[in-house]
Amino acid sequence: MIAHPLTIIVVAPLIAALIVMIVPRRNLLAIRMVSAVAAGITVVLSAHLCYSYLGEHMHGLQFIDRAAWVIFPGISYYVAADGISLSLTLLTALVIFCGVFASWTVVHRTKEFYCLLLLLVTGVFGVFVAQDLFFFFLFYEIAVLPMYLLIGIWGTGPKEYSAMKLTLYLLVGSAFMLVGMLGMYFAAQLPVGQPRTFDLTVLSKAGYTHTFQVVAFFLLYVGFGILAGIWPLHTWSPDGHASAPTAVSMLHAGVLMKLGAYGVLRVGIGCLPEGAQAWMWLVGAIAVINIVYGSYVAMGQRDLKYVIAYSSVSHMGVVMLGLAALNQVALNGAVMQMISHGIMTGLFFALVGLVYERSHTRDIEAMGGLARQMPGIAVAFTIGGLASFGLPGTSGFVAELLVFLGTFRAHAGSYLIGGVPLFAILAIGAVIAIVVTATYVLRVLQRIFHGPLDEAKYGGLTDARTTEWVTLVVLGGLLILIGIYPSPLTDLIGGSLGQFLRP
Repeated sequence: MIAHPLTIIVVAPLIAALIVMIVPRRNLLAIRMVSAVAAGITVVLSAHLCYSYLGEHMHGLQFIDRAAWVIFPGISYYVAADGISLSLTLLTALVIFCGVFASWTVVHRTKEFYCLLLLLVTGVFGVFVAQDLFFFFLFYEIAVLPMYLLIGIWGTGPKEYSAMKLTLYLLVGSAFMLVGMLGMYFAAQLPVGQPRTFDLTVLSKAGYTHTFQVVAFFLLYVGFGILAGIWPLHTWSPDGHASAPTAVSMLHAGVLMKLGAYGVLRVGIGCLPEGAQAWMWLVGAIAVINIVYGSYVAMGQRDLKYVIAYSSVSHMGVVMLGLAALNQVALNGAVMQMISHGIMTGLFFALVGLVYERSHTRDIEAMGGLARQMPGIAVAFTIGGLASFGLPGTSGFVAELLVFLGTFRAHAGSYLIGGVPLFAILAIGAVIAIVVTATYVLRVLQRIFHGPLDEAKYGGLTDARTTEWVTLVVLGGLLILIGIYPSPLTDLIGGSLGQFLRP
């Protein structure tokens, strides 16, 4: 076993960014290859750790690397991973690997673009493996702040507005999170003589009063929930998606939004179980609003990127609904949905970038018959669309099935409305929204790729080329592979859920 593999995963993109900084600006191939190698290293190491965790039947936190940083406040560099962390780390590695190849055609300030992209993904890896609350927050900010420059410089449309809106919303969320985290640090009831610490393992076992848990969980839910796109604090997300360059959209929807849901699970539910239980009715209700609202708004969009953006709002509602149910089946489905949605939106935004690069439009009504010119792109888009509305045989079906089954059986004896359990009502509302999802997905597929082709405008379009196939094959293949054979992933996730299922 490699010494400190998690640290290598975290620092590999950072080291690559530093190398890119000293590569001559004119040497574009070297800049791209350094980024691709670093991303490839994270894929190999993440996959190896997942395989080791499953093969050796590990449980709890593994692959620990720890060193004291500032002793007096109790801050340590402490990284470790369980099955949930490892699965999301692998997702991040795959998305950034594909994102590097999807950005192969970036020629404007290429060095700065890849530096910021690698810095962003360093923060994402750090969040998923950090077990010290201070470093958790630090990595979280590292993951979020580069988005401002990546969208503001390399974006399209009203990019300055979108970048500023995204940054302000997420900074407000960070303020809520920081207050909640500092409250957890100072309010922890530790054994006599034990110094205060930011160690998440210790804080998860610390005694907190019921009132404190209720208040602190709400703060964390709002703070993390903004990044997860909860209604009505989601409006930054579609604008950010639509204006961001392709690789940034892939990371934004595929990975960054998962940081919010992961924070609710790891910090909120993991450390404040009574607070979580008290607010689950609200989390579940808002999640269903996300699902229904996102689907209906996506159905009315003409801009292809906005369709995918609002579908992300809807699919993240499925994740939050699974978290709200607070049982083994639903939580497993929620994490599965994070991974399925991450792969699916990474694929979608890569495809949108390819279509826009060739047709110079994202207007759905202006296109048609493109499957004749780009059959590979059409097939990949179809696979993503089928996964989006949960067709059996795709990863989306497995994830949504687990979430809905778990939600139906959640809190059966509480939160009654007219004698009917609230969560049963929520599950029914979420299931009905699948019909709306299928409607807009099939509409987009039919309008863009089928029907008559405007030969004058689109007769010269070409299919995916060389490096562009990497994203289509890897992500499209994973959607089908997970849908056909999900048990390794569900086993990896399920073995780590016990800590969140307290009576």
